[in-house]
Amino acid sequence: MAGDPLAAIRPGGGLATILAVFVAASAVVLALITSGSAEPLLLTLLATLAMLGVFFVFGVAAGHIRIGERTPEVEIIKSATDHAPEAMLITERSGRPLYANAALVDLVGRSDTGEIGSLETALGKEAGVSESLFRLMRAAAAGERHREVVQTRIVRRGREQLAWLGIEVDHHTMPGQERDLGPLVVWRIADITAEREREGRHLREIEETLAVYDRMPVGLAAANADGTITTLNATLASWLGLAPGANAGRNIALADVLSGDGAQLVAATMRRGLEKPQGLELDLMREDGRIVPVRLVLSGAGHGVVVIAAVNREREETFAPQSAGADQRLQRFFRSAPFGLATVGADGTITSANAAFARMILDGQSVKGEPAVDVLCRSADAETRATVGASLADVLAGRANVQPVEITVGEGEAFTRRVFMSPLGRGEGAREAAILYCLDTTEQKRLEARFAQSSKMEAVGTLAGGIAHDFNNVLTAIIGFSDFLLESHKPGDPAHRDIMNIKQSASRAAGLVRQLLAYSRKQTLQVEVLDLGELVSDYAPLLTRSIGERIELKIATGRDLWFVKGDKTQMERVLLNLAVNARDAMPDGGRITVRTRNVTERECQKLGHLGLAVGEYVAIEVEDTGTGIPADVLAKIFEPFFTTKGVGKGTGLGLSTVYGIVKQSGGFVFPESTVGKGTTFRILLPRYIPEAETETDQAPQKAARKERPATDLTGTGRVLLVEDEDVVRSFAVRALRSRGYEVLEAATGVEALEVMEANQGRIDIVVSDVVMPEMDGPTLLKALRRKNPDLKIIFVSGYPNDAFKASLGENEQFAFLAKPFSLPELAAKVKEELAR
Repeated sequence: MAGDPLAAIRPGGGLATILAVFVAASAVVLALITSGSAEPLLLTLLATLAMLGVFFVFGVAAGHIRIGERTPEVEIIKSATDHAPEAMLITERSGRPLYANAALVDLVGRSDTGEIGSLETALGKEAGVSESLFRLMRAAAAGERHREVVQTRIVRRGREQLAWLGIEVDHHTMPGQERDLGPLVVWRIADITAEREREGRHLREIEETLAVYDRMPVGLAAANADGTITTLNATLASWLGLAPGANAGRNIALADVLSGDGAQLVAATMRRGLEKPQGLELDLMREDGRIVPVRLVLSGAGHGVVVIAAVNREREETFAPQSAGADQRLQRFFRSAPFGLATVGADGTITSANAAFARMILDGQSVKGEPAVDVLCRSADAETRATVGASLADVLAGRANVQPVEITVGEGEAFTRRVFMSPLGRGEGAREAAILYCLDTTEQKRLEARFAQSSKMEAVGTLAGGIAHDFNNVLTAIIGFSDFLLESHKPGDPAHRDIMNIKQSASRAAGLVRQLLAYSRKQTLQVEVLDLGELVSDYAPLLTRSIGERIELKIATGRDLWFVKGDKTQMERVLLNLAVNARDAMPDGGRITVRTRNVTERECQKLGHLGLAVGEYVAIEVEDTGTGIPADVLAKIFEPFFTTKGVGKGTGLGLSTVYGIVKQSGGFVFPESTVGKGTTFRILLPRYIPEAETETDQAPQKAARKERPATDLTGTGRVLLVEDEDVVRSFAVRALRSRGYEVLEAATGVEALEVMEANQGRIDIVVSDVVMPEMDGPTLLKALRRKNPDLKIIFVSGYPNDAFKASLGENEQFAFLAKPFSLPELAAKVKEELAR
C-alpha cells in the first residue's frame, strides 16, 4: 500500500506460492485420472496428501507454520517506544493506565502486584511540583494540551538525584476505537537536566562578560523591542545616578532615561531595523533630573534585542579646547531644542537635524543627506510642493523675511507643521546655507477650526433667535384665525380641508422655529429631575415603532444611575432624532443600541482633550451598525440645514436640535463614526444631586398635571390683554371673548397702566406680551405690582421665559405661554391661572 511505512518490512508472496503448488498438483492429478494406470497411483497420492494435510494442520495449530502473516504494528511501536529515552504513559480520560514504556516504569516503578506507580507519588515530593501536576491533570480532564517544567528528585539507577523534567499532556483518539476507548491521554516526560545545565553555564558566561563590561569607560545597555532596558553596566548606571543592578527589580524604559524626543527617536530607529550600527547625539536624564550629553550607538543583537553603547560627551567638552568646547555646547543646544531644527546645505540637502525635527517630520527617520523639499513635501500636493520649493530657493539665495509655510505630515495627513526658514551667513568653508525651524501647530489648527465652527454656529443661533419673535407673531395669527374658521366650517364643509392644511402648515412652520430656538439654545425648557434610565426604558416602545421592524433596538441601562436636570420632552426628542438618523443610515436593517451609564470624574479627565469640563456626568450613547459618516461630513453634522438626504427627505435641523437641547441642558455631545462600521453619539449631562428626597418625587406629579387636558375652556372674569401686534391682539381678544371672558385691550405697557388706573380692582388677570415698545412686559409687571401685589399675570412671547426671567425679582410669580399658541391653549392657560 502506497504511503504505508510498514510495507517495506512486511513478508509477501506466501499466498501466491501455495496457489502455484495447488495448481501444479491439480494438473498432475488430472493427468493420472485420464491415464490407464490411474487407480493404484491415485490411491497412493491421496494417502500422501492426507498425511501432509494432517501434518499441516498440526503445524499451523502449533504456530510453526504461518501463512501471509506480517509483524504486528503494535509490537513494532511498543518495541520502539520501550527503547526511547522519553518516558511515555497512555491512559483513558478517567486516568486508568493502558500502556507505559520502559522509561516510565523505570521512573515511577511498579508495585508488588505489578501495577505501575503513580506520577504524584514518584514526582510530587516538592510543593511546586504538586502544583504543576495539578495543572497538568486539570488539562488532561478538560481535553487540553499543556506543558510544565519542574525540578524534583527522582530515583534513577538505584539512587536519588535532582533533575529537571519537562512534562507534557496531550490527547489522541484511536481510529475505529472511538466508542470503545474514547479519547486517550498521552503523557510524555523528558529529562531536560543537561539542557538546563547548558543554559546555566551560558548565563554564568554572560554574567562574567558583563562583569568585564562593568569596568569599561563606555556605558552599555540592552533593550527589548518595546523599549524596556533589561541590562545596563555599572558605568551607565553611575551616569544615570543609579546603583549597579538598580534595574533588576523594576522596569526601566528608554523614555525614563532619554530626555525630550530622544526615546521616540530611538524607538523609531529600532522599528526600522539595525542592519548596521546607528549613531545618535542625545541627552540622558539622571535620577536627580540633570542632563548628561552622550553619543549613542545602537546595534541589533537578534531576537528583538538592541545593544546601546553610550559615550559621555560632557567629559569631552570639559577637556576640549575653548573653541571646540563652545562648538560642542552649541551642538547640545541644537540637539535638545524642544522644537524642530535642521540645517540645509547650498545644494538643498539637509546637513543636520535634531531629534525633534526627525520626529515631527518623518516619525524619527533619518533625514540627513536628503533633499529638503522631499523631506518637507513627502505627502504634499503639487501646489504645496511648489510653494515650499520657491521658499527654499529664496532662503538659499540669501533672502530674508521668507514667509513660513504650512505642511501636513503623518498617516492621513493628521498633523500640521509650520516651517520657518532663515538664511545663514555664507562664510568661507561654511557647509550650511539655511536653517529650518519646525513648530507643531496641530492643536492650534484644531482649536482654530473648533472656534470658527463654534462662532459660525453661534451666529446662526443668534440670527434664529432674532427672527423667532416676529415669525411666531405671524404664526400665532395664522393658527388662531384658522381655529376661528374651523369653528364655522365643519368637517363636511368643502373649505374645511383647506383650512386644516393652512393650520397644519403653520404648525409645521412653528415646529421649525422651535427647532431653530433649540439649536440657538433659546427655547423654553420645563426643567425637572430625571432618571435617564427610566426615561429611555419608558420611551423604548415609541422608538421601536419609529425605527421599523427591520431595525433591532437594544436597550442597556446602567445600574444606580445618578440624576440629571433637564426637560423630559426635549430629551425624548433628542432620542427620537438620533434613532431616526440611525435608521436612515441602515437601509438594509441593522441594530441600534441605546446605553446609559455613569461617567466618573476620573474617566472624565481622560476626555479633557474633547473640551469636556471635569466633573461627574450621566451618559446616553446611541450606537448604530450603519454606513458610518465620513470625516468631512462629521465636521458639519450639527450645522443647521445641513443634510445628506435627498430633497424633501429632511430639513437638516434634526442634529442641530439635538446639539442645542444638550447644550442648553449644560451637557456635551460627541459623535464618533467609522465608515462601513457605524456611528455612536455620546451625550453627557451633568450629574444633579437633589437637595431633598421629595424633589425627585415631584417630577412625575408635575408631568401628570402638565399632560392633563382641559375639557371645559369657558370661564368668567375680566382680562387685560396687552399686545403691540394688532393682528395677534385682535385674535386673542376675540378668542377670550368667545369663551365668556370680558376683555380690555392695550397696545403698549403705558396704555395698560392707564387702563388699570381706570379700572381699579376690577381686573382679574393680565395677559401681556414681553417685547413691546416704550415699556416691555417685565417693566410693566413691576409697575403693576406696586399697587396690585397679588395680581395674576401671564406673559406670552416668542422668546423663552429664561430670556427675561433674570430681569425680574427672584420670587416673582408669573405664568408663561409660548408663541405661537392656538385658541384652546390660550383659553386653557387663562382658566388655569384664574383657578389658582
